[in-house]
Amino acid sequence: MRPGRIGKAAGAVLAGRYCAIGNTPLLPARLCNGGFACHYGGRRRSHLHAPDCPLPYPHPARLILIASLAPTVGLGIGRFAYALVLPDMRDSLGWSYSAAGFLNTINAAGYLAGALLASRMIRRFGLAASVRWGTLACVLSLALCALSGNFAVLSFARLLAGIGAAAGFVGGSTLAATIAQSRPERANFLLSLFYAGPGTGILASGLIAPFVLQGFGPGSWWIVWWGLTLLAIFLTIPVLLAPFHAGNATAEAASANFAIAPVLIYLAAYFLFGAGYIAYMTFMIAYVRDAGGGAVAQSAFWSLIGLSAFVTPWVWRRVMALDRGGLTTTIILGVNAIGAALPIFGHSVWLLAISALVFGVAFFAVVGSTTAFVRLNYTPADWPTGIAAMTIAFGIGQTLGPIVVGAITDATGNLSVALNVSAAMLAAGALLSAFQRKLRWANSE
Repeated sequence: MRPGRIGKAAGAVLAGRYCAIGNTPLLPARLCNGGFACHYGGRRRSHLHAPDCPLPYPHPARLILIASLAPTVGLGIGRFAYALVLPDMRDSLGWSYSAAGFLNTINAAGYLAGALLASRMIRRFGLAASVRWGTLACVLSLALCALSGNFAVLSFARLLAGIGAAAGFVGGSTLAATIAQSRPERANFLLSLFYAGPGTGILASGLIAPFVLQGFGPGSWWIVWWGLTLLAIFLTIPVLLAPFHAGNATAEAASANFAIAPVLIYLAAYFLFGAGYIAYMTFMIAYVRDAGGGAVAQSAFWSLIGLSAFVTPWVWRRVMALDRGGLTTTIILGVNAIGAALPIFGHSVWLLAISALVFGVAFFAVVGSTTAFVRLNYTPADWPTGIAAMTIAFGIGQTLGPIVVGAITDATGNLSVALNVSAAMLAAGALLSAFQRKLRWANSE
């Protein structure tokens, strides 16, 4: 290397764009495997690591699965289990569909607020702390839902659950991406394990809530919330004890700038996904019940959505690896729209079962595809801010979705109309994301 270039190369190392492996020449940061020691400016610094040069993780899959328990509690239980309890709460407490939708709207508003604050929280407290405190906030919100039928208290609880879920999801996604990067050859598969988390919560709540409601009879919604609270406490313990050590360097990276204009189309598509999916996840249990489905049918339907999450990493592994702008999201979101549209054609048991499986296997993958998009198109320093930006677009959509769809259902008296709107928005999001191109600087040095 020429003497005149030494200073430039050292500056690139210090900037985190390159790292030296042993005595080998400087390599691009994306080629630095976490299994080697990282050097900055010729000086070994094993106690810290740049985002581009992650520390080695001896059991990355195990750690990512533990991190996935944050969205298991915050999303799978904290948000989605509400749909299971909603029919009994609506009957017992005399709510309209608009009031029922409002509790999911305020949950989504909390999620949006949490996403807006996520980068700041990560920068201030670190990734692991954001994940842990966010998950604990979700546990507290579940207990509040069990304690009171007061609409104001329930609204606060749902708001708190949204804020906590966003902190856990953005922090957990970034943590999972950082851990996955230590095994570049398996990064997409490892990252997809994180998104099985909500499915675990959906499956667990689907096996509990309908049978508790059936066993204790009308008005037993609060007992369900207590059961879910105990389950959430049990699932939170591994998150509190896990040896996450990605924190400080990535927390500093959370201050990186994120340009919105180049991904505006993609953000709009993700907004439509947020607005579209929520109607299906909020009102489908009511739809199944109105069609005559009892506890077994409701549990089976909900559990199928949860079970489908466990095959998501294998079904979409090759699609997730596509580095072609928004194509991955277009494919997966299109399948998601098909799953949401199937109940429009009837109440057949088999039709509803296929709908749950198709919707579920794509639903969790859509969220994963956005993190894959950020990982492939931005440097690790931009990941926390990029994931937060995607989560904000998603959050705005799901904030508006429930109350709008609830109002439409009140006006028409027909849940099928809500499902039509849901499927149409998902299809529009799939079409829009097809126009997102790969960013020019995705592979620049």
